[in-house]
Amino acid sequence: MEIEKIKQANTKYVGKKIEYFEQIESTHLYAKTIAQQEESNGLLILADRQTGGIGTKGRKWYTGKGKNIAMTIILKPNVLIEKLEGLTVKVAQWMQAIIRELYGYELQIKEPNDLYLANKKIGGILIEVNTIGEKINYLLISMGFNVNENEFPKEVRNIATSLKREYHKDFSREEIIVQLVEKIEKEMEE
Repeated sequence: MEIEKIKQANTKYVGKKIEYFEQIESTHLYAKTIAQQEESNGLLILADRQTGGIGTKGRKWYTGKGKNIAMTIILKPNVLIEKLEGLTVKVAQWMQAIIRELYGYELQIKEPNDLYLANKKIGGILIEVNTIGEKINYLLISMGFNVNENEFPKEVRNIATSLKREYHKDFSREEIIVQLVEKIEKEMEE
């Protein structure tokens, strides 16, 4: 993963600090352990492989080594909790727009947090908000997105896909991540 390329995103703080792991249990679980730190606002956590990625309903999210996006962004937005209502679907819509703008492909959204391509799952979003009363302590936006994966484990082979599997070419994970961090910063500040 080309971390310096991601740091070049047109953002003020989201993705300017990156913690990168070749392998980690889960970017989301790791983010929870450091989210209280003052300097963690805007921190982007990336992994080339997750051994215990979190999916919906307690399921595991498969991340093949060096082929997909496994990421979590820690944010500390100074907004009321109501502003975050429907955020999972909004992030899915932002990702849908990014893939359309970059490549002309149309993802489908299965609410609240799944992205599909060719009737197979290509991505998932996990949002966690930690509050103290009405004040947001921190917000975690996590995403798994299958980019260049060709070989899926047999238990998900018939229900999962990737951009490469559908379009038979390689895609830039960094390009997608840059677009996503720019969109998240822009939308969260409005």
